[in-house]
Amino acid sequence: MPSWINESLLVISTAALAQSILVFPPSAFAQSTDPQTVSYTQAQAVAGKITYDINCASCHGVNLEGAAVVPDLSGDGFVVKWSEAPLNELAVELQQMPPGNTGGLDPQDYEEIAAYILAFNGVEADSDPLAAGIDFESTDLLPDMADGRQVATTTRISPDAAEVLDRLTPITDAMLNNPPVEDWLLWQRSYDNQGYSALDQINRENVADLRLRWRMPLQGGDNNPGPIIHDGVMFFFTFPDNVLAIDASSGALLWRYEHESEVRASQKKGIALAGDKVFVPTSDLHVLALSAKTGELIWDHEIETEEGLTGYHLRSAPFVVGDKVMQGITSLRVPKGGWIVAIDSETGEEEWRFNTIPRPGEPGGNTWNGLPIEGRSGGSVWNAGAYDAELNLAYFGVAPTYDTGPLLYPVNTDGLNNDALYTNATIALNPDTGELVWYYQHLANDQWDLDWAFERQIVDIPYEGVNRRVVLNLGKLGILDAVDAATGEYLFSMDMGLQNVVSAIDPVTGYKTINPETIPIQGETRLICSTHYGSKSWPPSALNPRTNRLYIPLNEGCIEAGPDGYELLTSGVRLAAALNPDSNGNMGRIQAVDLGEQEFAWRHRQPSPIISSVMATAGGLVFAGDLNRSLRAFDEESGEILWETMLDDVPSSTIVTYAVDGIQYLAVTVGQTGYHVNDWTRMYGLFAEQEGMPVNDSPKGGAAIWVFSLQ
Repeated sequence: MPSWINESLLVISTAALAQSILVFPPSAFAQSTDPQTVSYTQAQAVAGKITYDINCASCHGVNLEGAAVVPDLSGDGFVVKWSEAPLNELAVELQQMPPGNTGGLDPQDYEEIAAYILAFNGVEADSDPLAAGIDFESTDLLPDMADGRQVATTTRISPDAAEVLDRLTPITDAMLNNPPVEDWLLWQRSYDNQGYSALDQINRENVADLRLRWRMPLQGGDNNPGPIIHDGVMFFFTFPDNVLAIDASSGALLWRYEHESEVRASQKKGIALAGDKVFVPTSDLHVLALSAKTGELIWDHEIETEEGLTGYHLRSAPFVVGDKVMQGITSLRVPKGGWIVAIDSETGEEEWRFNTIPRPGEPGGNTWNGLPIEGRSGGSVWNAGAYDAELNLAYFGVAPTYDTGPLLYPVNTDGLNNDALYTNATIALNPDTGELVWYYQHLANDQWDLDWAFERQIVDIPYEGVNRRVVLNLGKLGILDAVDAATGEYLFSMDMGLQNVVSAIDPVTGYKTINPETIPIQGETRLICSTHYGSKSWPPSALNPRTNRLYIPLNEGCIEAGPDGYELLTSGVRLAAALNPDSNGNMGRIQAVDLGEQEFAWRHRQPSPIISSVMATAGGLVFAGDLNRSLRAFDEESGEILWETMLDDVPSSTIVTYAVDGIQYLAVTVGQTGYHVNDWTRMYGLFAEQEGMPVNDSPKGGAAIWVFSLQ
């Protein structure tokens, strides 16, 4: 902090605050304001320092320098970002702080903090004794403190960054296919999405000794990123569009890249690594390639969309196979639906795209009840894919349509049906060309928003006496489907017992017969299980390939379709939350499944919904986190809880493990919610009181990365 500010504000009593005059030497200022820019009073800056020190300094630093990944509020970083920016944009960001206590400050407090930040950055106070000062209701611009705003900046933080980053080696195709045991290279660690680590330093015998090693505060926001770790460096995508490189052993920040979008920040699940690059999806539909060692921008590809159509998002992490960076598009109710685009990893040029909603006249185009392409929507791709190198096939899940009304009843025209391909399907693509090799639709004509859009897991298991390579996935109904990885041939299903929509499954084709009592009908009230939040949703399952056991995060809930509630789809029927009749006050469940025998193993039930991924390790452990902020380790054989700790916010990301210099770590992100975390929070709160469910209502600590180890 400049000495003149420190000396002027060192001791100011509350009683004298209203009459305090802060005198700034003229030499301290780079420029003055004009009528078009913000003005503040000296008294505002004095009061702002006191409020800042109490509420902001613990994260942003006593000298406004930022703490680790928290944005700096002084110097080049602040100047570049905020010069000539609208004051109301700064107001929005300030009023999201402090995390977990955004209602604890008054509007005047935020205005005074803004005044103090400007004073610290050399903006002159208004000398008029009658000046009103900063007013967030105004349309003023911040002054030009530099050469104007830039789209993105990269900031190096740690003085040891070069030494740590020099250890990075390029990530080869072979490494992605079989990651080093110390690394966690993809969303679910490896191409098969098994969510399993062969590390066993943390095991059944010593897991009770796990302790917090470091914690890094993050900017809050709706996000579900998971850390990715390579050669001791953690790469992390945080809200709104920032990428961090972190020393995975200490939590020291190595570099930060900030992409500034002109649109509202969207939820995302992460980034991808390949070669010497980090691939990043942005809120404004760009895919970026950054240098893994420096964070510098290598290329920037803007995904082309049809003129006049909006509402697209990049929710999934990019998925890299060979020289193709595949990115799924979510489209919600945008006409013509979503797609998957492949971008050349070296040049940033588009190579191919596959439309998840077929056009009339194309294969599958006759499954949309005769609707023109402008009347078809949905088919979003929410998750990164899976990849089988031997078959050279990339597998993706496709979400349903939300415009269900035109599909509710078949048109009874020869050659047409209302199955709505490729919604709720697994699609297998050739990653080199984008060619569709096979598909399997898990649920046709989804009138309930019961996605089958989540992780696809590649598993080798015995089936009918023969070892088969299969692709597994569960939809929101909590029904597991297994299909042949090479052909898409249906093999078997397992119902977790939390749904009443499907009354029968054909043992040969897997075709699901719908219970007519659950079909939405206007004027009637019907109980539909599961909820559209999903008995199984975005939190991924984990598979231990040594035991062929699958560990599935599930939540128990239902909906009532009838005249009350809110309209989610377009059938005209409204939906309201309801408890599962067999819940007995329990919403959360972890189900262990023996895939070799296609039988259920142990089951853990609890009141609080499971809200993180499940992760399995060679140490005989299964990890999971819940809405009440507990992180637990279970015995993989019995389901016994061997360790638990209380986090200070909701663990809403994938749980990962990695090793650096012979030490195994466990990491989870908290406080960056989204993807039904908020929905389950509301539903859990709705029933907690009447069912006597325990609720952790302690103050939340805000977004952060938590990292544990034994030493």
